[in-house]
Amino acid sequence: MSDDTERAGTPATAFGALRRFVRAPSPVETCELCGAALTDQHTHLLQLNDRQILCACDPCAILFNHQEGTRFRRVSRRLLGLTDFQLPAARWDELLIPVGMAFFFYNSTEERVVALYPSPAGATESLLSLEAWQGIVADNPLLAGLEPDVEALLVNRIRGRQDYYIAPIDECYRLVGLIRLGWRGLAGGAAVWQQIDEFFAGLQRRSSPRPAPERDPAHA
Repeated sequence: MSDDTERAGTPATAFGALRRFVRAPSPVETCELCGAALTDQHTHLLQLNDRQILCACDPCAILFNHQEGTRFRRVSRRLLGLTDFQLPAARWDELLIPVGMAFFFYNSTEERVVALYPSPAGATESLLSLEAWQGIVADNPLLAGLEPDVEALLVNRIRGRQDYYIAPIDECYRLVGLIRLGWRGLAGGAAVWQQIDEFFAGLQRRSSPRPAPERDPAHA
């Protein structure tokens, strides 16, 4: 079994996605479908069977934009900061996640919500009960609109933080790769924690605020 997923009997579905962020980049990145040269700000595709993330040019990526029944799915670029997210400590404890950082997404192949948390070994799966997830969605209805496979709820509650984002799945795996490559010893080391802080600071700068709920004209 690969060390990228710790759940017994579960294929290492995160390994393919993680490889994109732990290997050294080539001098010039190219589209992995047609070979065209890419800019730094290019699109990613998710290969559904092994969850490998591929670089793609816009003409190739648009072929898989919201398409069902294909091998690939275009990774969402939506990055939304959830400043009023509701996740009290008691409900977080129900999730049985041993660290204060995780991401949650709907896996259309397995037809269930998956919870993964970054660790020095890679993306580790946590057993997630349907009831626990449904409780979070009931408190935060915006989560019902997560795009399957390519959007995730990203949570950071470490060191007193309360960071919640709807994030592209490639950003979540980038965080996993950062921790796997940079972790040293038992506590990780100052360097990796600085990188984690910079990662979330970057998300905050680039994210859009959660849209305000629509007001009922009858109560305006």
